[in-house]
Order: sequence, then C-alpha cells, then structure tokens
Amino acid sequence: KDILSVVQSLRMIRSVPPSVMEVVTGFGEIWSAQTLYAYLKHKGVKTAWLDARDVLIVRSEKANAGLGDKGSSSSTGGVTPLYATSAQKMEEWWNGVGKEEGVNSEDIPPTEAPIVIATGFVATSDSGVPTTLKRSGSDYSATIFAKLTASARVTMWKNTDGVYTADPRRVPEAFSIDSLKYDEAMELAYFGAQVLHPSAMVPCIDSNIPVYVRNIFNPEFKGTVIQGRCTSLSETNKDGKVVNWRSNQGEIPIKGITSVDGVSLLTLEGASVIGGAQVAERFMGSMASAGIDVLMVTQASSESSITIVVPENMGKAALRAAKSTFELELSRSNVNAISLTDKPLAIVAIVGEGMALQSGVSATFMSSLAKANVNIRVIAQGSSERQVAVVVDGDDASRALRAAHMAFTLSQTMVSVTVLGATGKLGSALIRQLNEQRESLSKKMNLSICVNAITSSKKMFMGKDGKCLVTTDDVSSMLDSDESTGLDMHALSMALKGDVNPHRVVIDCTN
Repeated sequence: KDILSVVQSLRMIRSVPPSVMEVVTGFGEIWSAQTLYAYLKHKGVKTAWLDARDVLIVRSEKANAGLGDKGSSSSTGGVTPLYATSAQKMEEWWNGVGKEEGVNSEDIPPTEAPIVIATGFVATSDSGVPTTLKRSGSDYSATIFAKLTASARVTMWKNTDGVYTADPRRVPEAFSIDSLKYDEAMELAYFGAQVLHPSAMVPCIDSNIPVYVRNIFNPEFKGTVIQGRCTSLSETNKDGKVVNWRSNQGEIPIKGITSVDGVSLLTLEGASVIGGAQVAERFMGSMASAGIDVLMVTQASSESSITIVVPENMGKAALRAAKSTFELELSRSNVNAISLTDKPLAIVAIVGEGMALQSGVSATFMSSLAKANVNIRVIAQGSSERQVAVVVDGDDASRALRAAHMAFTLSQTMVSVTVLGATGKLGSALIRQLNEQRESLSKKMNLSICVNAITSSKKMFMGKDGKCLVTTDDVSSMLDSDESTGLDMHALSMALKGDVNPHRVVIDCTN
C-alpha cells in the first residue's frame, strides 16, 4: 500500500526526488527483515522484528543528497546518528515491543537467547522524515545498534574471508588479514577496500567493540578482527628512534594495499603572487561550497601551485568552482592556469601502523612502482605515517598493486614466463626443469614461476587473462587443443604487454 501511494504520486509529478528515492530503496531492507522474522517465527524461534525507522534518529547535513555514489568512501558522510534520542527510543522499544514479543523476559534460559531482527540502511531524520544511511548503510546500522545496545561484538558476514591484503580480483596472491586496528581499517576502507566502509567503524571505537569480518560461504574460517586504536603521533615520537624496516626480520610494516579507481587531478598553477595561505583557503573553500569530495591534497613548497584529487565524476564541477573563485586572478594572470586531467587515474595506497618511524618503507613502495614501469603523478603521506598514497594512470593500477604487494613480501615474487619453441627438445627440457624446481624456488628464493604462454613454430597457447597454465608437462596436447591459436607474434606481444604482472620473462628456445 505504501509503495502504491508513492508510485501514484511520482506518476503525477513525473520525476523522482532524491528524498523519495531514499524512501523507496529502504523497502528492500524492510521486506527482507520481515521475511526472516516470519521464517524464524514459523520455526518457533523466540524473535522480534525491529523497524529501525522507529528507533534510529539521524541528522543529515546534506538534505536531499540522495544515496550517494556506489562505492564512494564518503557516501555515508553528512549523516550523524543522534545517540541520546535513539538510545531512549531503543529502551522504549525494548520495554514495549520487546516484552510483547517475549524477547525481553527473565524466563528465557541463557541457552535460548532470543533474536532481534533489525532493519539496516533505513532511519528517520530528526524532522520525522524516513531516510537512509546512504551507500553501505547496512554495515553502519550494525555498528550503531551495537553501540546502542552495548554489544560484546559485531560480526559482518561478507562473501570474502575477511579483509584482504589487496583486492584478490586484481592481486591473485592476496590473502586474509588476521587483525587490524580501527584506524588501519578506516584508512583501507577510505582508499577503496570495499569490504568495509570507513563510517562503519566509528560507533565501535568509543566502546572498543570488536568488529569481526567473516565469510558467509566459509563460516569455519576465522576471518579478520578489527579492534583497538593505533598509537597517536605524539606517542610514536616519544622514542624517536628510527630503524630500517628490513632490519626487523619477519615483520612487515604494512597491513594492506588498496586503490581508488576513477579519480582526476585538479591543479592550480602559478599563484605565488596571491600568497600560499590565501590560495589554499580559497581553493579548498570553493570545493567545500560546491560539495566536492577531496581525496588527496599536495602543494608545492614554493606555494605557487596546489593539486587536489577528486572523484572523476566530480571533476568538471570542481573545475567550474575553482575557475569561478579565481576568475579575477585568471583574467589578471595572477594565476597561470587551472587544469583538470582528461584521462582516468587511480589512487594506490599502502596502509599500516608499522610504517611509523621505519625508514625505507616509501623507498620500497616507489622502487617497486618504478620497476613495474608505473609513472607516479602525485604523492601524499598522512601525518600519522599510517599510509602513503600515490596517483597513477588508471591502466597501471593493477600492475602497481601487484608490484607493491610483492615488494613488501606480502606474497611471493611472481614471474610470468613465456616459452617460445616449447615443443622442441630444449623448450621441453626447460619446462620440465621449471616444474621440478618449483617447490625449491618457492622455499629458497620466495619465487613463483608462472608459465602462462607457450608456442611452437605454428601455434600458441596462452593462459586466460594471463593466468598460469595448470600443467605444462604435455605442451604438445595444449598446442593441439581447440583453445590454441595460430602463432601471431603481434597478438602475443600485446598479450604480454597487457599482463598486469610487472615481472615478465620471454625465453626463446627456437632453433
């Protein structure tokens, strides 16, 4: 009935305001919660359904802003839970509906703890209007309710084995992290780790409520636990002793490597005549007024130029805002230019508390990118020394992630090998030796050999998307299979060039 009323209203006005979109999208969470509640009730489980719109009251600083962009690190920004009001309503619900449903009863034995099904994502504004917590709001709802109910822990069931050292879709060698601090988790989430949202950590920090990230499809795996704060900058600097990170054998200074795709650089050049402080204030003020999310900031030491990193879809709006603010200075040539990059870029960041007062971390990071032939456009390091971020070309992001992942020995160094003339005596012997030495190379040199392309004089066989060939003993059968193609050196060269692995070797075993 509610949905029908909304649809009829939209048909009359022939448009969908952002506030109405939020109301409609919230119904999915409500229906799924009601479905689960009905199922458990049917099974005889002591349970109750809690409509978060009756309990969770929030204040939105960005009224009518809509849901936000999917995957945006700031998509729940501007929504502030009113904890005092929400806690009061939570208590009223517990003493009212909770008792009616039988979940608030002293007669329930500890072995039969009741279940409360609460809707995620939805809330009510302080003016009484139904709203949402924006993108990734369900995780945010979970941690808000954990704070309201003083929970002992929060478990977020995902489709991965916890938080990974990198995106496993782009870095096949990535693995699950055992534990993280809240600050590390928020840094990883801010720079693109889509398993978590930075806002979701905030409610648990004050009460030090541990957050577990586990896999719904692999419940036996322990996943990742997030708890505790990183040491502050002042505490870190008390000792003041700097050591090279490689001297701590077995200790890796970073926890993970992550990325944000689809960003642009907005640069203001030649503003030394105006004065650095004034330029920065006006430049950043123009972004705030236009509602632009600024992801990174760098400024030349001469104070003559400043560059910010913004989401690609906000680039043109940011450019208009900056040009409007400095319109007079541009006309008088007090500002040389304000420019926006015209090709997709990406942020790649390394994150970890262990980076503080450890020399060589940035050098290792930059050196790994240089060896992978990845050009760096912008560099920024957080003052807390928990993260170092660079901006690279979007096409180089996967290569940069894998190169950095290998450089910090978060995974073995993977070498992609192409064997030309694999069916000859020399080529066959080489492949046989590589297979025989695979385990030895892994243990002694931390090296993993991946033969992902083989050729004969007439045919070639390549692993799909650069993946390693499962077995390379019987190369003749592979080259005679339907998946092989005619030998095309240009196509082979393009495939090798497109391999995101920065370590590539071509061995010519032809006569």
